[in-house]
Parts: sequence; C-alpha cells; structure tokens
Amino acid sequence: METFAKIYKRAAKRKGGDESLELMLRSVKQRTDLTKISDADVLAEMTKCVFRSGFVWKIIEAKWPGFQSAFSDFDVMHCAMLADEDLEVLQANAEIVRHGKKIASVRANAHYILNVRADYGSFSKFLSQWPDDDFIGLWEHMRKNGSRLGGQTGRYFLRFIGYDTPMLSRDVVTALIKAGVVDKEPTSKKAQQSVQNAFIAWQHESRRSLKEISRVLALSTD
Repeated sequence: METFAKIYKRAAKRKGGDESLELMLRSVKQRTDLTKISDADVLAEMTKCVFRSGFVWKIIEAKWPGFQSAFSDFDVMHCAMLADEDLEVLQANAEIVRHGKKIASVRANAHYILNVRADYGSFSKFLSQWPDDDFIGLWEHMRKNGSRLGGQTGRYFLRFIGYDTPMLSRDVVTALIKAGVVDKEPTSKKAQQSVQNAFIAWQHESRRSLKEISRVLALSTD
C-alpha cells in the first residue's frame, strides 16, 4: 500500500504544488460541533440526500421550501406520526418531488432518529460518540436501520451534516486501486474493511481528517 506522503505528492504535482493543493483542501478542513445539530436538521439533511440520489440536485434545492412546508420543517415527532393517508396526500403535492418511496422514507427515518434518540438523547450525540476508527460500521448502521441511507446517500448525509467520513467517489476509488488498497469498487464488507484500515493508517501518518485524505485521493488521479 502506498504511503499518504506519496499520494499527496502526486496530487500536489497535478494541482500546481503544495500551496495550490492546500487551498483546495481549505473547504474540507472546517470542523462541526455535532452536538449542536438538532434532530430536525438531521432529518432534513437525510431527506435532502435521499431525494438528491439519482435526481438533479438543482431541482431539489429549488423545491426545498416546498419540502420544508410539506414536512413541517422536519419536526421529527410530526414526521414519525404521518399516517399512510398523509403520505398519499404528499404524493400529490406539486411543491415537492412526488416519489412515493422517497416520501415514505421521511417517516421511516424520523422513526430511526427517535429510536436513536431514546438511547443517546439525540442523533447528533449518537454521531459524536461513534468510534472514529469505525466509519464503515456507521455506514452499515444507517443502511440497516435507516431508509434509503445506504451507499453514497448515507455518506453524503454524514459529510453534509459535518461528520468526518471519506467519500467513495469514482476518483477516490481509482486512487484506492492505484494505491494498492483494493482492486475494484469496494462493495463487499472485506473490501470496505481494507479501505477503512488504509484511511486510518493514512490518518495516523498525516494527522489529517478523513475528509482531507479523501479529497487528496480524489485530486491525485488523472
């Protein structure tokens, strides 16, 4: 497996030197106090990521005020108590994207948040207490217990909510293959464990966040 220093050097060469690369990393260096994020904000971000998946992001952004109104600003208790008849009404609401299964995921994810809240006090406290060296375990927790939060959707949610997690974009996967971590897209549990081991090793080597490492990997590929 390649060292992070070698990957960083390759990315810097592609982007015009260390200074230019560091400027590109600035946007992912910001840290978020997860404990200050409300459960309503968590449900809103889950919903936004679910509806963006396989869809034009700009349309979701343009319709977002309609989503906020339709789902009562993502009040978790309100969304968890939506009846099947309420979901049918929402499917006819032209102010949002009328995708039945994704609309139903809002209620399901509200229940997911409430279940986590019962044990941790809030979803953000749950995230803040999750072990930093087990991000694939968190991916699996969301996939198994949430609705439509597997794969890149769940990772986008974590990234946008402020949690430090890698992204497995096409460029990152290409870089992981070049670095000798995997030989193809890491979809199996064993392959994802190899990815996690590599990221944790690179984090110890570089003292950088997982977001920064992920970004450097993406920038290192042709």
